[in-house]
Amino acid sequence: MPNTRTKGPAAKTGNSNGANGAKNTNSNGGNSARNSNSNGGRNGSSSEVDAPSMQNTQLEKLFLDLLKDIYWAEKHLTKALPKMQKASTTEELQSAFEDHTAQTEEHVTRLERVFEILGKKAQAKKCDAMEGLIKEGESAIEETEEGSATRDVALIVAAQKTEHYEIAGYGGLVTLAKTMGQDEVAEILGQTLEEEKQTDELLTQIAENDVNWQAGQEDEEGEDDKEEEE
Repeated sequence: MPNTRTKGPAAKTGNSNGANGAKNTNSNGGNSARNSNSNGGRNGSSSEVDAPSMQNTQLEKLFLDLLKDIYWAEKHLTKALPKMQKASTTEELQSAFEDHTAQTEEHVTRLERVFEILGKKAQAKKCDAMEGLIKEGESAIEETEEGSATRDVALIVAAQKTEHYEIAGYGGLVTLAKTMGQDEVAEILGQTLEEEKQTDELLTQIAENDVNWQAGQEDEEGEDDKEEEE
């Protein structure tokens, strides 16, 4: 929940009778003075307790558009990742894709929670960038040999491109949520951001542990076979 603040400096008068040092004032000017009957100097309105509501500012409209964009991206990834898992050669990469599929489904649920907090209906807006990245993953499968380490390398690269896009997207959303005072939203989105970073690091480890080296050996074997045929 965001920290609540009463905007504007407190107006002062010579009589101080609030338990927390609040100042009695009759000012109706531009400064949002506190009322002396507020028992301790704070207005008890619900706006100081509840999360700030969306005010339809240009920034908030942009935030919602970005939220709809990443929502579309996550929902489509839940369909693309199982295909990448099935096409993978090594058990380690298959397991990584399986785990991230379940994680991505949770990301969708979190985004729906964010829409709920903001008092908005969960809606998806087509993400052209993610659509292109998913197509790259499909091309990685089509253009590499089944059962090869080279295919795994191509899938890892395609998946990491996706992760980097999501990291950038969630990073921006977290910052904007904090700017708007939506601290609970920022916390939820921040959790997903950290998980995307962890997935990216895991894919790097899988590539560096053995897959890249195995793919390099396949290239050499392919050249040797070609020379023998000639």
